Amino acid sequence: MSGRETISAGKALLRDGILNTDRQALLFALAAILLWSTAATAFKLALRQLDVLQLMAYAVSCSALVLVAIVWRLGRLHILRQYLRQNAPHFFAMGLLNPILFYLLLLQAYDLLPAQQAQTINYTWAITLALLAVPMLGHRLSARDIVAVVLGYTGVVIIATEGRVFELEFSSGQGVVYALVSTLVWALYWIANARNARDPIVSLCLNFMFATPVALLLCAVFSSLWVESWTGMAAALYVGLFEMGITFALWSTALRLASNVSRVGNLIFLSPLVSMVFIYTILGENIHPATLVGLALIVPGLLIQQTQANVSATDA
Repeated sequence: MSGRETISAGKALLRDGILNTDRQALLFALAAILLWSTAATAFKLALRQLDVLQLMAYAVSCSALVLVAIVWRLGRLHILRQYLRQNAPHFFAMGLLNPILFYLLLLQAYDLLPAQQAQTINYTWAITLALLAVPMLGHRLSARDIVAVVLGYTGVVIIATEGRVFELEFSSGQGVVYALVSTLVWALYWIANARNARDPIVSLCLNFMFATPVALLLCAVFSSLWVESWTGMAAALYVGLFEMGITFALWSTALRLASNVSRVGNLIFLSPLVSMVFIYTILGENIHPATLVGLALIVPGLLIQQTQANVSATDA
């Protein structure tokens, strides 16, 4: 075989390898999106049987166990022990932020709002992140950022008021506040990890390990650890497995395997649309026209924000 033929064969093998890993990345990403799309429905089903503290306690505990199993299966327990020795207080603080505070707020929102409203408002966290990055990271708001903010929060108002924008009558003003503040907490969590080069799965595992006794204590003191409904417990375990635990590992793997991270990342915008199908068919919520109008504004706003982030990363 000549040198040119060898080079051509090498390029073909490399191309086939990239295509193969991209296919794997796509499968992992689609699996994660499908599971995340069931989260809003699972939250509402669980909250029919459990209160917010019970759901959080058992979901967080389940997720911690699953993440430990994943870390063990990936052969990264030594990294976990290393991180613990280096900075245990950091992971305790991050665990209080996410999952404890984030899910307390988010689940309160789901308890007060229709699922279609709570989950759609929750997707504006990326826009909240752009706003927080100005004072906290020294970023400047570009024209794209401003357009994304206007589109995103106009969509929020339309959804929250069910189209009665000028009357500003909310189905639950308190629920809207909880949902919006949860996006603030999630954005703060991302900013706190912006320059963190640690393994994401191991880091999340430690967050949940430290959060588990806190969640159980909160439930024991302010609610009850005893759950009478097995269906409620099953729903809580489902949330722990597929909203908090396994799905993050799937998504992280998809991003690691992808040759173009932005292409995979943009798939996440399918999630609120797929979620509406589960909300309608399983929960029986009639999808309000205002929700669709709001989504039609929020999703383009998020796409603009995503494009801006990719451009900034390329320039850097």
